[in-house]
Amino acid sequence: MEHKAGFVNIIGNPNVGKSTLMNLLVGEKLSIITSKAQTTRQRIQGIVSGENFQIIYSDTPGILNPHYKLQEKMLAYIDRAMEDADILLYITDVKEKYDKNKAYLDRIARAKVPIILAINKIDLVSEEETEKLVELWQGIFPQAHIVPVSALKAYNIDALYEQVLEQLPGHPPYYPEDALTNKTERFFVAEIIREKIFIHYEKEVPYSTEVQIEEFKDSEDLLSLRVTIYVLRRSQKAILIGARGEAIKKVGVLARQELEALYGKKVFLDLYVKVHREWRDKEGFLKSSGYNN
Repeated sequence: MEHKAGFVNIIGNPNVGKSTLMNLLVGEKLSIITSKAQTTRQRIQGIVSGENFQIIYSDTPGILNPHYKLQEKMLAYIDRAMEDADILLYITDVKEKYDKNKAYLDRIARAKVPIILAINKIDLVSEEETEKLVELWQGIFPQAHIVPVSALKAYNIDALYEQVLEQLPGHPPYYPEDALTNKTERFFVAEIIREKIFIHYEKEVPYSTEVQIEEFKDSEDLLSLRVTIYVLRRSQKAILIGARGEAIKKVGVLARQELEALYGKKVFLDLYVKVHREWRDKEGFLKSSGYNN
């Protein structure tokens, strides 16, 4: 049997469930998930290998209109994913307007590669409403393979996976069989901490923070981490730390618990908060944080 392999790039607007679906398809938590838009900032690959196939999924940030350099880089991840895909997996949901970000829909419609469109959150609507949405999207993308799903209920994920496998081109594997992702351990540690910030802080604070791992020492029985959380303003630093340091302590405890479960060992997590007023527009800082496009 011919070996199949290819890049399945996930595109869509914010908050439609791209990261949740990516994690379900890969079978591991690679992308952090919160209820806030623009949680995903970088392109994250998740690799699934079988006897005769290798699927390289790419989770991407939600489509947005950039207002600063960080968002320009987030948009560039989306543009690159549209260019190097073997399959475009476009995610929408039952609530969003069909013509949101129409320029990207037009680009997807002109794509020379197979398009799979997943309509997420169908657990929120009736079967009749789902059928109408399938008909609507089939009219917009006549060439697309449309799969209604519910990431929350893990419904019809197998059908989505089978459709991906069917459309995958013939090719030798791109990565070793045991590879899971293109990202480093440091990246995922920073993402776990950033997820806790997105979950437990409101308004502009999560969007004003960036997490950098300053020290990563992994021994047999202890993972020792020194981490800096950057914010834009002194007022945000005060909010992040909280009265008597209680707020940042909670972030540290929750992140440490998840890391200890992940690594199966004790974790020492030392958190610092610093003000960097223009980090979102500083090329050097963004590069040091992994935004390399």
